[in-house]
Parts: sequence; structure tokens; C-alpha cells
Amino acid sequence: QNPKTSAIVRQLVAEGNATELQKYFGSRMEFGTAGLRAAMGAGISHMNDLTIIQTTQGFCRYLEKNFSDLKKRGVVIGFDARAHLSSGGSSKRFARLAANTFISQGVPVYLFSDITPTPFVPYTVTHLKLCAGIMVTASHNPKQDNGYKVYWENGAQIISPHDKGISQAIEENQEPWPRAWDDKLIDTSPLLHDPYATVNKEYFKDIQKQCFHRNINKETNLKFVHTSVHGVGHKFVQLAFKAFDLSPPFAVPEQKDPDPEFPTVKYPNPEEGKGVLTLSFALADKDGAKIILANDPDADRLAVAEKQESGEWKVFSGNELGALLGWWIFTCWKNHNRDNCAIKDVYMLSSTVSSKILRAIALKEGFHFEETLTGFKWMGNRAKQLMDQGKAVLFAFEEAIGYMCCPAVLDKDGVSAAVITAEMASFLATRNLSLSQQLKAVYDEYGFHITKASYFICHDPKVIQQLFDNLRNFDGKNTYPKSCGRFKVSGIRDLTTGYDSSQPDQKAILPTSKSSQMITFTFANGGVATMRTSGTEPKIKYYSELCAPPGNSDIEQLKKELDELVNALEKHFFQPEKNNLQRKTE
Repeated sequence: QNPKTSAIVRQLVAEGNATELQKYFGSRMEFGTAGLRAAMGAGISHMNDLTIIQTTQGFCRYLEKNFSDLKKRGVVIGFDARAHLSSGGSSKRFARLAANTFISQGVPVYLFSDITPTPFVPYTVTHLKLCAGIMVTASHNPKQDNGYKVYWENGAQIISPHDKGISQAIEENQEPWPRAWDDKLIDTSPLLHDPYATVNKEYFKDIQKQCFHRNINKETNLKFVHTSVHGVGHKFVQLAFKAFDLSPPFAVPEQKDPDPEFPTVKYPNPEEGKGVLTLSFALADKDGAKIILANDPDADRLAVAEKQESGEWKVFSGNELGALLGWWIFTCWKNHNRDNCAIKDVYMLSSTVSSKILRAIALKEGFHFEETLTGFKWMGNRAKQLMDQGKAVLFAFEEAIGYMCCPAVLDKDGVSAAVITAEMASFLATRNLSLSQQLKAVYDEYGFHITKASYFICHDPKVIQQLFDNLRNFDGKNTYPKSCGRFKVSGIRDLTTGYDSSQPDQKAILPTSKSSQMITFTFANGGVATMRTSGTEPKIKYYSELCAPPGNSDIEQLKKELDELVNALEKHFFQPEKNNLQRKTE
């Protein structure tokens, strides 16, 4: 019933444009553990009023089946600032339609009255003990995209089999229920609640448990620049600094207000490096700020840059910031917990494609480190399990600049990560240390961990399948490569098939998934490389790392060795020319 998407379809029918209609109606968006993510537009392959109604009807039925007290507890719904003029879609409109669907079935809905960071949704699920949460966002994707992210009652993103159950329920509830389109109904419903004021107060109270140096924060001369890259983060990072008694960061004026067009950046993704930070560098140089904090548009991720002695800016990789935050959070914990016995209940987590630096710190300091599959859904769920057993999960991170620094949010959170990074930098400044110098100190103490990650773009699923099949049948049927150029392969773990050469029964311990490709190669020189497909983009990604024991300080030699390993990986395993793969461009 949306006049804009209707008109698009009618126009295509009038033109007899079967090719475009096939694109719009050929296949339904797939609901996975990450929920939905697709371009906004007409048809069942896109995010629009109808597909949101259908998805929410399925999700509602699935929740009714799983929770007898759904009508007592309810759900939370948040949204970012995305909007798409030509199809009339926007995150706010989708959130209201979703709320209307639940309310029509007698389910209480806590709908945020304004834009919020993604982490506020899992926080609200936990804080108000709700059955589920929905966040309407496409995070750092291009401007035409939107998404529908789902959290379970434990405050973590859903994992299998919930995705399959929800997907099936969507298939069974495709016809919009009576009055499904009339979102004005919610405004007068007693089932509609606005958690905005409560959550804003409680969240900033909860993250203060991670504030350990209030006096230093009050006195520090260190200046920070913050950019929210046209997303939702500005107001919330300002409030976080206030909660920690830090002077507010300078906000990049051209990027601080939400703008669904993202006019100043090619991609609204701070992970893409210096291009997104150009305006931040200029403001920092003008105002004499040493550190830049950049959130992605839904403020669940964080990039950090620091001005070096040379005048150059260093943008920390996700792994480097993970090393710094892991060191910092453990140091703060240790200084406040003198009881040596307590350390046996302390955990840190990271994903299998992230740096193993936390493992090295854990080994030396005596706490537990666990590796999970890629993605915060796994870390969030595992953290909750451990917390339910009385363990303390201090920190979790993934190399894609995602950090969970505060147990009140069981997902990545760029707001708390930004303010905790600011406190760490302020503390280090009192010791005349920069973040870069402290990173080197961490590597000196626990061993250098050098990482390199990139990706190739490939729009043809057949080519991707062929590439991975080739790796599984490298020297004849069912044989993996024994070497990669001059680098000897010493171990293989294939989480698509469940094979792991290092296990006595050759079976992988981590869960396997036939629907995505992922192979990890261990090399005789101590290198590790993982190749995997992306769940949300047409990419084949790779992650590589060389871990040296403490004391091996020839960092240039280690970098050279890793560069050579990556070149061999690209040449022999990806074969970009043969497979017509497009390289990542800056």
C-alpha cells in the first residue's frame, strides 16, 4: 500500500521490464542470524513497508511460540536515521510498522521515540527483561541499504536455530494482518512505551562502572575529536564523556548531524581508513587535538587515530585497538581486585579471525581466553553463558573494529568503547605515553602480533564456490594444500565441512556451517591465515597474523615475512586473475 513502491512496480509492468521485475520479485530476502540486510526499494528482495510487515508478523508468531509471557514482557524496537526518498522507506517508518504489528497482537512495545545507537537495543532487552529486541539499521553499509537486526531475551544477537525458525514463520505469515499498514494506531495504544529517557539515564550510569580515573579525566589537557559520520553517535558520545567527567570532544561539524545521504564520505565506514577521517584530521590539526574517535553510523563500532611525533596520523587497526583495550581493561580490573583467586573466574573473548593477542596476555597473566566463531552473536551468547556461571567477562572484540567493554551490553558498543579509550589515553598522558607507545609496550611484554587483512570482491557465487572447492581438492580429491608458495602448511581447519587436522579425531571444536565458506591455514613459520565469505557483502575476506614470542623485537623482519605470506596467499589460493576477482581499493 506504499504509493511510491507501488508506482515503481506499476511503471515496470507498463514497460514490460521483466529483467528488473525479476530482480525485485525473483527471490525473497533471506532472514539469517544477522536478520535482514538489503537495499530499500520495491519487491520482496528489498527492504520496504511490506517486507517489514511480513518479517515482523513471522517474528511475532515465533516469539509467541517460544514465550508464554510475551504479552506481559514485550519487545524493544530502535532505529537509526536512514531514509530512502524514492521508495519512501526509512528506519523510523519501518520501526513504527514493526511496532504496529506487535501491538495489534496485544504485545507491549518499547519503541524509542528518537534515533539511538544499536547497543541501546540489547541493553534495553537485558535492563527491562524483555523477550526480544529489533534494531532497524544497516550500520555502515551504503546509503541505499537498510537492515533488521534481532536480539533474543538474553540480550545477545540470535544464533541458529532461531534464524531458521523465524524464517519459516515469515513464510507462513506473508499476508498482512488487518490494519497492518495503519501505524497511526500505535500512538493511542496503552501498549506503546517510550524507553528513551529511562535508558539514557540508566545506560550512562551503568557504563560508569568502567570509569576508574575520574580525577585524571577532570584534569587532563588531552583533546579529542569525535565524528559520528552522519550517523546517530554525536549526542551519545558527548553524554558518555560527561558521565566520565571528561571535557566534551570536538565534533566534526559537517558530520555530527544525522544525514541519510552521507554527503561527505564515499562509504560511511570508518574501517575503510583515512578517507572517512579527512575532515576529522583537519579539525584536529586546527584545534590541537591528538586523538580522533570515529563511530560508524549506528555507533556500535569505533575507529581511533592518533597524531604521531612526525606529524603523521596513525589509524589503529581493529586488532591494535583490541590489544590496547584488552591490556587496559585487565590492568584496571587487576588494580581493583587484589585477590589472586578471583583471576580464575576472569574471561576475555575474541573471534577466530581476530588477533590472538588476548591469548598471549591471558597466558602470562593467568586469566581465561576463549575464541569464538566470527561475529558478535557468538561472543555475546558465550559471554552470557559464562556470566550465568558466575564468571566475569571483562572484554570481547573482533578485528572489524567491534568492542564489548562493558557487561551491560552483550554486543559491540562504540559509545562505551569511545569513552573508555579516552580515559585510557588520558591516563597514559599522565605517564607521558601515547597510545602508540603503549601498544609497543604491550607487544614487547606479550609478543608481537602483526596482522594484515583485506578482501576481494566477487559477485558470482559460482566462482566463490569453485575457489573454495579448489582448496579442498588441491592435490587431487579431498586434499588440502601442503604449501603456499614457499610457506609450508602445518595445519588446516575447515569450518564449512567440520574438518580440523589438529584434533585427534580430525573434527573441529567450533560450530560449523555449510552455508558459509571458511578455511584457516596454519603455517610452519607461526603464521595463520583465514579465508572466508562475508554474510552481508559480495566479498571473500582474508585475515593473516604472525605471532612472535616475547623478546623477538625485529618487527620489520616480521612485517616483511607476513607481507610475503599474504602475497603467496593471494597468488596461489585466491588466483585473482584466473577468477576475475576485484581487489579492495582504498
